[in-house]
Amino acid sequence: MLFECKNASLIYDQDKPVHTYAVRDINISIEQNKFIGILGPSGSGKSSLLYLLAGLKEAATGSVIYNGREYKNLDEDEKSRIRKKDFGFVFQRHFLIEYMSVLHNVLSVTNNISQASIDKAVYLLEGLGLKGLADKKPSQLSGGQSQRVALARALINDPKVVFGDELTASLDRGSTGEAMKFLKEYCRNSTLIIVTHDPTILEGADTILNIWDGKIKGGV
Repeated sequence: MLFECKNASLIYDQDKPVHTYAVRDINISIEQNKFIGILGPSGSGKSSLLYLLAGLKEAATGSVIYNGREYKNLDEDEKSRIRKKDFGFVFQRHFLIEYMSVLHNVLSVTNNISQASIDKAVYLLEGLGLKGLADKKPSQLSGGQSQRVALARALINDPKVVFGDELTASLDRGSTGEAMKFLKEYCRNSTLIIVTHDPTILEGADTILNIWDGKIKGGV
């Protein structure tokens, strides 16, 4: 099993008399090479669940296990190495480096500027509808184009797991369909975990986890 959550809860304001549960008593298992959707409205806890799975937040109670290793038993350096080696992230904010070109933003996570890496980055950009934009700066892009650059950056290292948090929020309907089609084809040998409020982008998902008020309401 690639991921397991066992009675996992994420609590904010733990030092205050009244605790705020971001997610509560999560029990899920995720196998390798699956497309998983986490679906729910704003404030439902879906992003918090993604942060738990990715080891970006630590469970206040219960356990979160990646590839047989419980995050609580790993130090920050070990968790950082896992994220760098195994995971690719696309967040709602693009976090592009303004002084770098689009191409070098994609390559920024590789520590590799070989011709093979450049060719791969160009392939990803073109596959995501960004042909001819490799030399542009982020300030010259639309929000949707910036989001697709961030997606190319997440894929450049062929991660075992791709985490997407509302990764199509800046895209129009046509671009969303094209980006998701490319993503699903490219990640056939990876695990894809997508957080969204839009069920239409989860077509073909192996499992959809419906979350409401911090609790899983069942899968489809």
